[in-house]
Amino acid sequence: MKILITGGAGYIGYALAQRLSENDKVTEIILYDNLSRHNEIIFFGNAIGNGKLKLIKADILDARKLRNAMKGVDVVYHLAAKVLTPFANQDPHFFEQINHWGTSELVEVIEKSEVKHFIYLSSASVYDRVSEPATEDTIPTPNTYYGISKLRGEDHIKRIPASTKTHIIRGGNVYGYSPSMRFDAVINNFLFQANFEHKLSIHGTGAQTRAFIHIDNASDALAQIPFSELPSGVYNMVTKNLAVNDIAEVICTLYPQCDRIFINQHLQLGSIRVSTDSPFWKYIQVEQRSLMEELADFKAKFAFSGWD
Repeated sequence: MKILITGGAGYIGYALAQRLSENDKVTEIILYDNLSRHNEIIFFGNAIGNGKLKLIKADILDARKLRNAMKGVDVVYHLAAKVLTPFANQDPHFFEQINHWGTSELVEVIEKSEVKHFIYLSSASVYDRVSEPATEDTIPTPNTYYGISKLRGEDHIKRIPASTKTHIIRGGNVYGYSPSMRFDAVINNFLFQANFEHKLSIHGTGAQTRAFIHIDNASDALAQIPFSELPSGVYNMVTKNLAVNDIAEVICTLYPQCDRIFINQHLQLGSIRVSTDSPFWKYIQVEQRSLMEELADFKAKFAFSGWD
């Protein structure tokens, strides 16, 4: 099986490639990425994939390179996206160009290709602040440029012919160690702050809740999809709903000297909660750990602690 991953050098993409490379049924993995995050460090150190991995440095908006890259590909994961947590309402042009029109460009190429299976990583950000945890039946009403652009991407995916198996996966906020790290996501940023600055900067009251999934669970779940009986459709991929204050409590247990600094504490920031009881988990199994176990493991990955 030949697989292409857009955004393959990214935080989730590279972790996914590692998982897929361990599968004997996978013969080649193409990482299609423009390296805009300047994370070339992943190409050093211990090799993965036993020669299965190949990089195509190209942009998602380059239709010609996309068409050439699709030759002989069986499965496409579309992970390439503009992500700017927590500034999801800034740079609307970039969100539209990459997440919306980039997805449109890719879908047009897929429609004219021999690709058998298409997997799109959307986001729980397509849901607005709802009183009950969102399910797949909840009508998406995103209120950020990022969420809107991901939902528009979903609309393009839905035009792919039924002959191509398609999955739209609405993932929670991803956290945890990966060779291609992102430190703008809330939990990763908190760990970095706690380890090196001995403080946590909490915006608002900290009561706001978000949907989460660990990078190991996300990459493992995504890697299973092509080899599962999961029917085509839209699914939520969330394992935890956590309030910021609850995350801070765990981190401060790991770092007892850590101070909590509240910024604009008068603000009541909204919450997005997503049900963890999704049909997705009837077909996909992952091993979950407690937040304390996950963050203790993350802490152990730091090469040194603190600075003056």
